[in-house]
Amino acid sequence: MNSIVIGSGFGGIAAALRLKAKGHQVTLVEKHPDLGGRARVFKKNGFTFDGGPTVITAPYLINELFDLFKKDPKDYIELTPLKIWYQFIFEDKTKFDYSGNESEMKNQIQKINKTDVKGYEKLVNFTKKIFDKGFTELADVPFDKPFVMMKQLPALLKLKSYKSVYSLVSSYIQSEKLRRMLSMHPLLVGGNPFSTTSIYGLILYLEKKWGIHYSMGGTGNIIKGYEKLMNEVGIKILKESEVTKIISKNNKISGVQINSQINIDADNVICNADPPAVYEKLLGQNKNNSILFNWKKNRMEYSMGLFVYYFGTKKIYENVEHHTIKFGNKYKEHLDDIFDKKKLNKDISYYLHRPTATDKSMAPDGNDCFYVLVPVPNNQSKINWDIEGEKMKKLVVDKMEKDLMPNLSENIIEDFYLTPDYFEKDLNTKYGSGFSIQPKFTQSAYFRFHNKSEVYDGLYFVGAGTHPGAGVPGVLSSAKVLDKII
Repeated sequence: MNSIVIGSGFGGIAAALRLKAKGHQVTLVEKHPDLGGRARVFKKNGFTFDGGPTVITAPYLINELFDLFKKDPKDYIELTPLKIWYQFIFEDKTKFDYSGNESEMKNQIQKINKTDVKGYEKLVNFTKKIFDKGFTELADVPFDKPFVMMKQLPALLKLKSYKSVYSLVSSYIQSEKLRRMLSMHPLLVGGNPFSTTSIYGLILYLEKKWGIHYSMGGTGNIIKGYEKLMNEVGIKILKESEVTKIISKNNKISGVQINSQINIDADNVICNADPPAVYEKLLGQNKNNSILFNWKKNRMEYSMGLFVYYFGTKKIYENVEHHTIKFGNKYKEHLDDIFDKKKLNKDISYYLHRPTATDKSMAPDGNDCFYVLVPVPNNQSKINWDIEGEKMKKLVVDKMEKDLMPNLSENIIEDFYLTPDYFEKDLNTKYGSGFSIQPKFTQSAYFRFHNKSEVYDGLYFVGAGTHPGAGVPGVLSSAKVLDKII
């Protein structure tokens, strides 16, 4: 079998390796000069900035791909567990060190609200049940037939999948601070905690099961390790090769066109590209699409956009943890503005990544390295980022200077930022969404874009927009689904 994989994010690379292990001839096609997709790396004057995912959970999913070829992952990558997973900072400047140390967690919870200690224990126990079903049992199960979904509905309803993550957490926790902290996980995969199905509460338990890890040298070093492995096992990699058309006849895929000029034949085409962009731009208008498929495609709601500011400083901020999450004053109102009203709000929350807290190699000697990620509306908002980008950068720097990094503005020596425009133009996501479609119940499992195309024979999907969803464990699991259907 001759298989072409479009896109070299984690999902595309995992798909290429799994197909190669099955004996396929595999060609991986990437439009950029480097691999990684959202996990690309930017290097600037001695600073190394990971483009995207930085929170590494379920490391066994990363190691499995080396195991397929009887290779030792330690020869390619180095994952190290973090002691403090996140430091949460609230608007009143109080801090919470979130970790796998349960006695420490309960001590801190007790200081905020004594009665929530019991509630926290019950919440963790309930998220374990969700995890056992939603992740262990279903994350790599193909949901391309309605009866598969129907069969699971009673169990999903029993797990209160009709509730939102915030609503589920609130049924166990009284303190608003703790509610925010324990319901923030959907934001890591592009969802609003107030509308994301409580099935995604499983992330809370997933972190507890395997901890949170960091890839020494950055997440980009995992991509580098995979590239080395792909070269060793004979996967053909074409960089600076943009697929401009997927060729089909009578709804059967026959190959792809690269850079508008070269045609390559294929039995299967696997897209690690955003499904709506594939259907709309690479396949064109298909009169044979079913009314149901067109309705499903057109009704989809997309994740928020991301404003990501990368910066290096001449001062070392020793007091800043590896992962920091700072909540603004308002929470629901701010998320409503981002997801529903599609407008900017100055009362921002943000995630700050400081890899140099663990790995000094990410910055020149005596310097510090960061990126800060701010959820913003996607490009359905029609925001002009050429104007708003600089304003957002100033707002973010001012907030960080006030919250936890004194004199930041005068210590920045290297910086740049990405807006939803980058996600739309460079990464081909619809509306510049950061994580493809939102993880609502009506857009989960069978209701997402299927891993095996509903329209074309020989067309498959891996990555954030298909089952099971966004995040590194999600996209790696999507390649395991592919493994079962090809």
